[in-house]
Amino acid sequence: MQSAKDVIKDRETVNRDTNVSEQLRMTVHASLLAALIAVGAYISVPIGPVPIVLQNMFILLAGLLLGKRWGLAAVGVYLLAGACGLPVFAGGTGGIGRFVGPTGGYLIGYLPAVFVVGLVSKYEKTALDILGMIVGTLIIYSVGVTWLQLITGMAFSKALAVGMYPFLIGDALKIVAAATIAKAIRPVIRK
Repeated sequence: MQSAKDVIKDRETVNRDTNVSEQLRMTVHASLLAALIAVGAYISVPIGPVPIVLQNMFILLAGLLLGKRWGLAAVGVYLLAGACGLPVFAGGTGGIGRFVGPTGGYLIGYLPAVFVVGLVSKYEKTALDILGMIVGTLIIYSVGVTWLQLITGMAFSKALAVGMYPFLIGDALKIVAAATIAKAIRPVIRK
């Protein structure tokens, strides 16, 4: 017969092993999302200083599927890889210089955006997910357009016309797609 002390020790071992397993599983998910963000950047249509890319959708998905902590980890790994020179940014570019170029604000805006989306994702309600993604997208635009305006010296109205307006319909479609994908994949990831 096991003593109470042995039972507690066995439970602690099981909890520790479960926690390590959960950490490994989430690390794998975060790595996969970081890779998908990079793939989304390769799907790029240059239309001016700011290209049309799919990486925004994967940023939103990282927050929805992984939550704020692991979503930040996925986006952080992606940004770090790009800063180190790996060709993971739009058009297959990389390097720290991308952060001070016209699209640097969008890259920086990914971090608070994924945090906000991850914050509301814990409720797993489609309406809240969509609201969170709209707010996240607005964060990306606010940082990105402001940075674009500062770096290029163009008027703020021109920066909006170049850095936001052409992307609104596409981003609305990305939000709908991300909500649909998250609804289908969440049960698998959260097991």
